[in-house]
Amino acid sequence: MDYQLLKALHLLGVILFLGNIIVTALWKAYADRTGTISVIAFSQRLVTVTDFAFTATGAAIIAISGRIMSAELGHSITPYWLTMGWVLFIASGIIWAVILIPVQIKQARMAKLFEVEGVIPDRYWHLSKYWYTFGLIATILPMANLYFMVFKP
Repeated sequence: MDYQLLKALHLLGVILFLGNIIVTALWKAYADRTGTISVIAFSQRLVTVTDFAFTATGAAIIAISGRIMSAELGHSITPYWLTMGWVLFIASGIIWAVILIPVQIKQARMAKLFEVEGVIPDRYWHLSKYWYTFGLIATILPMANLYFMVFKP
């Protein structure tokens, strides 16, 4: 496959991936700050939907195109910058898969209930703090990855 096309696909994946994780955190934070049940419930459902639609799609494009580009460049010994890129990418993915997605699913289920019951339980707010903390870490890691991918130290 043409290297420039792979690079363009890789950048598209990065845009989808990073764009969604940053924007999702922002609009979830603003929705939570309203304290409005319907806004929070709607936002929480979309957090999960957009993570699967954009974050997962972006991650898949990054992983596949990155692997192919690396192979096409013939790296017999993986350079430090590429190793660090994979480590940061995988670490972010583990946090997303093991912590963030399960929390989002729990919160989306809770949102269905509190939309009907009219009360946001304390557990939702506790899980939100957990989501923001690990979400920040899972966002900083790919941002650091940008440094390695662009500057190749």
